[in-house]
Amino acid sequence: MTADTQMLLDLITAAARDKKAQDMVVLKIGEVSLIADYFVIATGNTKLQQHAIADNIMEKVKAAGYPLLHKEGYDEGLWILLDYGSVVVHLFQPEARDFYKLERLWSHAPGVEPAAEGSNY
Repeated sequence: MTADTQMLLDLITAAARDKKAQDMVVLKIGEVSLIADYFVIATGNTKLQQHAIADNIMEKVKAAGYPLLHKEGYDEGLWILLDYGSVVVHLFQPEARDFYKLERLWSHAPGVEPAAEGSNY
């Protein structure tokens, strides 16, 4: 992982944690696919919390100079996807996360423990 990707990953996980994202999982998807280097998967309990998490991620990452390449699902708030190229963020409400089961779908990708507050990967 490049230092740039690590910085982006750390920014995203910290911003999600700031807004109380739950059950955060980081998958090293780049080892099994060309889609991205990492998936960050997390849960927000309501549409309002989903928006708060997504907004905080977008604000912090933009301030650091990383462009958002694509955003989907924001209006509905059930599954919000934020694509930053090397890191793709999936924010789910609990029912949607249970239905789509991305961790199971991508179970062949190694998991990475999200960095503790204030630490690096």
